[in-house]
This record gives sequence, C-alpha cells and structure tokens, in this order.
Amino acid sequence: MPKLYVVATPIGNLSDMTFRAVEVLKKVDFLIVEDKRRTSILLNHYGIGKKEMIAIAERSPSSKIDKIIERVKKSNTAALLSDAGTPVVSDPGRAVVQKCWEEGIEVDVIPGPSAVISALSASGFPASKFIFLGFLPKGRRRRRILKDVRGNFTVVFFESPHRFPDTLREILDI
Repeated sequence: MPKLYVVATPIGNLSDMTFRAVEVLKKVDFLIVEDKRRTSILLNHYGIGKKEMIAIAERSPSSKIDKIIERVKKSNTAALLSDAGTPVVSDPGRAVVQKCWEEGIEVDVIPGPSAVISALSASGFPASKFIFLGFLPKGRRRRRILKDVRGNFTVVFFESPHRFPDTLREILDI
C-alpha cells in the first residue's frame, strides 16, 4: 500500500534529527522537499546518499501535486520534508497531504523538532493554552489579527527578521 511519511527535520542543529527519521529517509523511494539544496545537506550529513527529490512550494499548481500523488502510488513510499521543523506547519505540503487522504494513501508522521513548540517551551510564557497564527499578513490585516487575539492565552506566530521591528512596535501600541 502506498505511504507518505511526513518527516520533521532539524531546526538549526543537524544533530536534532531522530533515528526513525533517518531510517525512513534511507528507505523511501523519493523525497518531496521545499529546497533540494537544504535537503542535500541533511542527506549528506547522515550518509543517506542521493535520493530523487521533487521540489514543491506553497503555491505549487494542482497539476504538480497530482503528478506527485501518481508517483507515490507507483513507488509506494515517499517522504515530505520542509527546510526546518515539521512540514505543513507554515511550510509547503498541505496540498500533498490532503490529496493523499483523498486518494486513500496512508500518511504517517515522523515527529521531531517543531519551531512552535520549541519557542513556546523556551519562552517562559504559559504553555497550557496558546494559539498559533503562522506567518502574519502585512498591513491592516496584521493589526486586526493582533487586536483580535488579545486574551488570556499565549500567542505564537512567525515573523521575518526585516518585519520584526515594525510588528513589535504594533504589538506594543495595541
């Protein structure tokens, strides 16, 4: 039966890869990746060697997703990886996972590093009740979202370094 493995990868330290993740990457027929260069560094670090890789982006056309699904059906096993952390969490791949479910292809998650959980754990903020917003939009929509999420819980979101000062000023203002 065909299977897609959703494999978490290290966030910054290559040694954070799990044993199971390395085993899965060695045995799958091909990889669905965010960036072939970044994935090659990971494969080389663990002596996995060359693997066929298909790159996807958040806005990959449905025709490309369909071709990937057909390839999974023919090959039987594939692994979905993002550049760092857990795929699909603010990274490409949701369409691939969704299509696998629609086509009856088993999806198995190989857990590992998560930027969201790592940040939450290190923050000192309450972790029993939190909301994750992914990447915030620009402009007025960002401000509206920041106003809407004020409450008695921790808010976690991703922000690019060049936008961080403006976002921080907005949070302080709100």
